[in-house]
Amino acid sequence: MRGEIDKSLVSWRFRVRQLAVSFVDFVFPPVCASCGRAGTLLCETCVSAVSWMEEPICLRCGRTTSKTVAVCSVCRQYPLPLEKIRAAVLFVDPIPPVIHKLKYKGQFGLARPLADLMAQAWRRWQLTADLLVPVPLHPERERTRGYNQSALLVSHLAGALGIPAEMKALCRAKNTRPQVGLNAVERQENMRGAFTAVSPDVQGKNILLVDDVCTTGATLASAAEALLEAGANSVSAYCLARAIQT
Repeated sequence: MRGEIDKSLVSWRFRVRQLAVSFVDFVFPPVCASCGRAGTLLCETCVSAVSWMEEPICLRCGRTTSKTVAVCSVCRQYPLPLEKIRAAVLFVDPIPPVIHKLKYKGQFGLARPLADLMAQAWRRWQLTADLLVPVPLHPERERTRGYNQSALLVSHLAGALGIPAEMKALCRAKNTRPQVGLNAVERQENMRGAFTAVSPDVQGKNILLVDDVCTTGATLASAAEALLEAGANSVSAYCLARAIQT
């Protein structure tokens, strides 16, 4: 059923936890992950406060710019192996705390309303895609977290967009250090060789990588390189949120 999370994407520990959460929700209704208002996981008021990603942007990397350009100065300095990068919203309030709860607080039910934001923005950014591929976590990190938030987004997004998904197209070969606090060059070096393509289904396909947040694009670039080496025709990326860089 559309909107339901594939149980194979969530570990048994978190399924047990979710049963407990469901019982609590039966007694106490869910609250908005942003403002705490009872009723839904992401309320209409907070959705209306979201800053949608809009032009002017760089048409290559999707970065906000003073005017729309085909290739921005950052792309010229740090060229990426992706056709395009687009995002649904800006990484500004009320989005950051909601993504934090999705990733680090076990609130994987937030994947559905956040994927709905991506589906809504898709009308503006429609990209050529034969296959959706989530950016994977390292197995050790996924075991600790219990799920991969990007895979959960894809689980909902594939049905909404009518594009098939290949959840296991990529694996994360390196358990890289967190990207937070690293500059653009350090992020690229940190992610070098981090991914391996493991599915033959990517050959000849136009791949759309899906992730939660794009900052410099270093993670997406490393994943794209692995897919292109495996025979993908092209790789673009669609993220939930885009960080504003100064």
